[in-house]
Amino acid sequence: MSLHFEVLGHHLEYRWIGPPPGEAPTLIFLHEGLGSAGLWRDFPDRVAAATGCGALVYSRLGYGASDPVTGPRPVRFMHDEALDVLPAVIAHFQLKDVILFGHSDGASISIIYTGSKIGTVRALVLEAPHVFVPVCVESIARMEEAYETTDLKQRLARRHGENTDSMFRTWTDVWLRSEFLRWNIEEYIPAIDSPVLVVQGEDDEYGTVRQVEAVVSQVKGPAESLVLPRCGHSPHKDQPDRVLDAAAGFIRRALLYTF
Repeated sequence: MSLHFEVLGHHLEYRWIGPPPGEAPTLIFLHEGLGSAGLWRDFPDRVAAATGCGALVYSRLGYGASDPVTGPRPVRFMHDEALDVLPAVIAHFQLKDVILFGHSDGASISIIYTGSKIGTVRALVLEAPHVFVPVCVESIARMEEAYETTDLKQRLARRHGENTDSMFRTWTDVWLRSEFLRWNIEEYIPAIDSPVLVVQGEDDEYGTVRQVEAVVSQVKGPAESLVLPRCGHSPHKDQPDRVLDAAAGFIRRALLYTF
């Protein structure tokens, strides 16, 4: 049975791992565009155990067992998540010492939130971040076809249940709109002075190393990158031990600020 909390009038699925906010820093895991709290599997548990941090893992509106999304998503949906929803989530749980761990769309949300200076972030781990729209639009178009012709819908339904169809169609609709080709969040990067680790798979079908270079070269604070061969869009699934070792070591150093 999923736990839920209410924020901005919606109920969002979540789970909490490890110590409460008053006893340790909190890792917030922000999932990918077709992800959910459950799709992270046990990876947040492993990171929390390796760092001594607590962890908040939640499904955004329309994902997993959270409330359904209604109507089309705006082109600025990641901005809305970063500037409106994430601050409300942090306030709800009274989080004071935060580390963001974002994957894909979740990494982009992390960049916007941190670069906007709404709140203080101790460190960021960014897996396959989007900072501009790359060639992945073609991959998403192929995914839309696969949704109709393969078992992709059934596989997504294991995590999203009744949200599956609206989640998939509203997300792909945004990415395939012509105006989304102009989407770019590089303006937020230079204001980020928190330590940053960027993780990217060399075989990522939805992004390129150019995204890594854009982040590492423009942030104000210390930055590291890990580019993994024989790895796709989800490094924490494709090479979980490598990502765990790199992320846990980075987070421990960030907590000591020994860069």
